[in-house]
Amino acid sequence: MPPDAVPVAPSAGSRARRPARSVVRLGRSAQVEDLRAEETGSATTELRFPAGDLVVVSGLPGSGKSTLMHRLVPPLDGHGAAVHRIDSQDVRERWEHGRLRRLPYGLYRPLVRAAHYLALRRALRSGDSVVVHDCGTLAWVRRWIARSAARGGRGLHLVLLDVPPRVALSGQESRGRGVSGYAFARHRRAVTRLVDAAESTRLPKGFGSAVLLDRRAATALETVTFD
Repeated sequence: MPPDAVPVAPSAGSRARRPARSVVRLGRSAQVEDLRAEETGSATTELRFPAGDLVVVSGLPGSGKSTLMHRLVPPLDGHGAAVHRIDSQDVRERWEHGRLRRLPYGLYRPLVRAAHYLALRRALRSGDSVVVHDCGTLAWVRRWIARSAARGGRGLHLVLLDVPPRVALSGQESRGRGVSGYAFARHRRAVTRLVDAAESTRLPKGFGSAVLLDRRAATALETVTFD
């Protein structure tokens, strides 16, 4: 369990297995929604957040975080304001297709990280809705986002992709990018702590809600909206 975890009260029936709603609305009161093991044909198709809120998407490398964000995150919220999708993979791909494409990634990785965090800083200061890719191991990033949410009076939500390690490793192989065995073990421990915390209705400090997804639930989702 994360050292800065705090208990939240589960929403009514949030831990009980139940037929899924087509839309799950995440408010700014304590809430944990477990959408894993939903049956095909009755699965949730939309996650709805208040406009201006911050969403952190976490899970193992290769679990499908970037794919989920690219597929679901809209460019605008329900009021026409921008929704910022902050994914380090987007930054990496831009650099890989730029002037440094002939160099090994390890040489310019620090520049990619710096560009990613600058983009996150700008997005957090904008006051708009933000969806952030999180690898699970960087608790300081989640604390940074939580402080920003608190200062702006904005809600903060966690979306957790809970997939078996073998599935995540297969995802890394299919995209042609992987992490070392040591790094993967670190990610696995960190994500396991986050999942365990959500299952026991305890979340990292500052987070008001969490959504647990398995591969089937993630695939069934059709959109994320902010209104």
